[in-house]
Amino acid sequence: MSSNGYHIRLLDRVVAILDCFQNDKSPLGVTELSKKLGLHKSTVHRLLESLTSYRLITQDAESEKYSLGLKLFELGSRAVSGFDVHEKSKAVLEQLVSETGETAHLCILDGEHVLYLEKFESAKTLRIPSRVGLRNPAYCTAVGKALLAYLPDEPDRLFKGKALKRYTENTITDLAKLRQELALVRERGYSFDNEEIEAGLRCVGAPVRDYTGRAIAAISIAGPSFRITPGNIPSLSESVRKAANSLSEQMGYRAEYEPVGKTRNRARKRLPVRLSPRLRRGKETSRP
Repeated sequence: MSSNGYHIRLLDRVVAILDCFQNDKSPLGVTELSKKLGLHKSTVHRLLESLTSYRLITQDAESEKYSLGLKLFELGSRAVSGFDVHEKSKAVLEQLVSETGETAHLCILDGEHVLYLEKFESAKTLRIPSRVGLRNPAYCTAVGKALLAYLPDEPDRLFKGKALKRYTENTITDLAKLRQELALVRERGYSFDNEEIEAGLRCVGAPVRDYTGRAIAAISIAGPSFRITPGNIPSLSESVRKAANSLSEQMGYRAEYEPVGKTRNRARKRLPVRLSPRLRRGKETSRP
């Protein structure tokens, strides 16, 4: 075997050892690791000695078993500090505007509201009345619902016992109905603001997750209801989800962290979109 081939195989074994600890929270001994990896105990022992010397692995003096070392925490902390969701979102949002033709936003949850961190404007004539620094109620915006859906304790903590202001005839003002809406968001993988904060304005959103799988931000597109229609919501929502997933991956998110029961790895049902009374009557507004 060439020198390069040997070093690659050695590196593969080192990574395999570290992965064993990722999947098993308890300290592991040489015999356990040998069985998991299918390697001779003497080989595993030599690798562990080397990893221990670099503080990547630590050994308990009493049990003589091994755990992940603090060096990995130090390296991981440096990597995480570089995950700036705001800065990394810009290229993703620009691409989303190019792909959909609608205005794109990045928002975070700020108490009962969402805070707009970034906005890329559509080149189309009708513009969206939003701006960086704006705060809107979370319960009636696509970005807010995308975040609340993946933070299951937040709706009750934030809104229980409080009156939810009605902005339009479509605003959800009942907490039980809001919970149902958030369950629908989790089921289909995207959120929808159907003229709930402003008549004539529709938005489609999706969550952005960090390396732990936690929803830390949301991406959305917004446009007038005559452009965002039931007919093109499936394609628009797919573009938004793809953009949110791309940014999530840049933040260190891996699909393995997705909670059980989500629709990522199974056939996704096409679920109904709630329509406003105006649209059901065929009197679609043209106001943004």
